[in-house]
Amino acid sequence: MIRIPMIALLLLAGLAGCADNPSGHRSGPPQDPADYHGVPTDNRPPSMVPAPVAP
Repeated sequence: MIRIPMIALLLLAGLAGCADNPSGHRSGPPQDPADYHGVPTDNRPPSMVPAPVAP
């Protein structure tokens, strides 16, 4: 009966994944350091969206 220890192991692994501090992930967006000058990394042109049709 290896199924019962395997189920128990998977259940414990699932509970261990939930044991982290959940409030630590709600801290908001990261802040840039003071010496960061905003180097652009997205060099793709903006996508053109057609104008909406008037009703």
